[in-house]
Amino acid sequence: MRNLLPLIGSHPGGRSALTCRYRCGDACFQEIPNTSDNEYAGDVIAGALSRRSMMRAAAVVTVATAAGTAALAGPAAPVAEAAPLAGRPGSKPKPTAPGARGLRFAAVAPNKDDRVTIPDGYGQNVVIRWGEPILRGAPAFDPDKQSAKAQAGQFGYNNDFLSLLPLRGERGRQVLVANHEYTDEILMFRGYDPASPTREQVEIAWAAHGLSVVVVQEENRTGKLAPVNRHPLNRRLTATSEFRVTGPAAGSPLLRTSADRTGRKVLGTLNNCAGGTTPWGTTLHGEENFNQYFANGSSDTDKRYGIGTAATERKWERFDKRFDLAQEPNEAHRFGWVVELDPYDPDSTPRKRTALGRFKHEAAQPRLTADGRPVVYMGDDERFDYFYKFVSSKRMKKGDSRAAREHNLTLLDEGTLYVAKLTGDSPAAEFDGTGKLPSDGEFDGSGVWIPLATGTTSHVPGMTAEEVYVFTRLAGDKVGATKMDRPEDVEPSPRTGRVYVALTNNTDRGKAGKAGADEANPRNANKHGQILELAEHWDDPAGDGFAWRLFLVAGDPEDPSTYFSGFPKEKVSPISCPDNVAFDDHGNLWISTDGNQLGSHDGLFGVATLGERRGELKQFLTVPTGAETCGPVIQDRRVLVAVQHPGEVDGASVEKPASTWPDGPGRIVRPSVVAVWRKDGGDVGV
Repeated sequence: MRNLLPLIGSHPGGRSALTCRYRCGDACFQEIPNTSDNEYAGDVIAGALSRRSMMRAAAVVTVATAAGTAALAGPAAPVAEAAPLAGRPGSKPKPTAPGARGLRFAAVAPNKDDRVTIPDGYGQNVVIRWGEPILRGAPAFDPDKQSAKAQAGQFGYNNDFLSLLPLRGERGRQVLVANHEYTDEILMFRGYDPASPTREQVEIAWAAHGLSVVVVQEENRTGKLAPVNRHPLNRRLTATSEFRVTGPAAGSPLLRTSADRTGRKVLGTLNNCAGGTTPWGTTLHGEENFNQYFANGSSDTDKRYGIGTAATERKWERFDKRFDLAQEPNEAHRFGWVVELDPYDPDSTPRKRTALGRFKHEAAQPRLTADGRPVVYMGDDERFDYFYKFVSSKRMKKGDSRAAREHNLTLLDEGTLYVAKLTGDSPAAEFDGTGKLPSDGEFDGSGVWIPLATGTTSHVPGMTAEEVYVFTRLAGDKVGATKMDRPEDVEPSPRTGRVYVALTNNTDRGKAGKAGADEANPRNANKHGQILELAEHWDDPAGDGFAWRLFLVAGDPEDPSTYFSGFPKEKVSPISCPDNVAFDDHGNLWISTDGNQLGSHDGLFGVATLGERRGELKQFLTVPTGAETCGPVIQDRRVLVAVQHPGEVDGASVEKPASTWPDGPGRIVRPSVVAVWRKDGGDVGV
């Protein structure tokens, strides 16, 4: 058996206590916000055998031969209700190619090195670090002379989601957009006192949150990127920048405060995690663990969103009353949205899209229907919470004309918001929490999209449309949505249309008084997570039903509970806690991890989703001590990752760093963006 590295303590999900404290306000140690009595997937399986013929008619699996060998169905038209998913494990022919195209590199071994480790034959560079000046007038970074004004002109802290967009007319340049999820004050300020932060420290932290837009220049003959400082498109949005509220809940009394009696203008965006890039050239940014910034919550809706009743970790409420819900009870309702940014217009005001619902948004990646309407898939990153989609009622206009751009900036304000309910097709008795495959050889089933609201019309009994949008979690509770193991990033394949949902982990599953294993979440004390694959009926993203199966069940391949779509497990890399996902042009899914529970540092992995090597998973890189891998961007010639919270290890501080990355001993640890490319100039993994 492989000698794995020592396990990383017992903190939920493998994160350090320091990470949980600053990133999500110790969410795993709080009472689970979802106390509804919704059915779990396992609760509705009892009669599934009688539905087996229906599932097969829905083409969840396509049988190719009388011997039971299953064909790997492509994106062709389905034979019945649902687009066919790939075949049963163990039925595929033995791979004959040297590796899936796009994944032909030597896999990086699990390790605990304090660096970004990449495959042989590849090079890397730090594209941009926390604090590098990007706006005119911003000073060079000096951690001992930092100010809020300086930080507002510099690249923000803890980069997460990344997007690279083309920049016409400027050869070799692209527009990089980055989320800055949260601040880790104990690693930012010397002598930081968590019980008594100063106003200056708080204002620096406000300025380090938000979004950055920075033009980058590529170097000839390599994949190296460097920021173009002071480019006219460069921009910083912070916790005090102005944002517009749009869509059906804009102006609602639930969104009004003493500072904004219109309910249409918000200062700031907080805890931006994953996001998406739209076909019309904008970026989407999910506000995730916003609850931890607000003190003195008291209502039932505050509790459902995980807002505490006491002071916050950062004590912002001491310096701005909007973070004190005893004084401004509606302020928290103005966070937890998807933000849309036009990176090509530095004077535009970003918009918070209420039609997409309010929860802990981990992702928002659109695809288009056949008639050009965007559909946005979204996860709510909480134990036992839900995943959603939004179907626009408007069609995208092609082109870059002013009229087209103005029209497309309204696409996410009108449409229908849905939540998912899953049903398995195997008897509940087959799921004992060990992750053992059911007798039919796969974790699979069907699902429905339950409508919540369309414009000003609510589909949820007892709730108005405004209440559905502002309290979307409660709407999901009422309609019986399926509780999942932390649905984070949700990404549709641009080649097949299948949707992949990263379910990071849920160590509470199976505990006394909590849900046990079911077909979609087959392991109790689930510390490694899984990835669910979904095929919309008739490959129509606007449809109301789907087929699903588990594409990957993460962990040590030598653990019998793991599953890699039937690919030989001795030929895959160990993986734990899938978080952000992205696709390359070959149809491979790239997975970044958060909280690896196998004793190695977090990393980036590529896995084939199509063909004879479906399920082949290989590790491409690892990140430094204490860091998480975020925001992967996969281009033909380069891979970008956001190295978030390096050095975030229990007991670490500015004075006692746990990492020396990226600049070596004696320099402050800095979250950064890294580019990786082939040294010979060829395409990645080809």
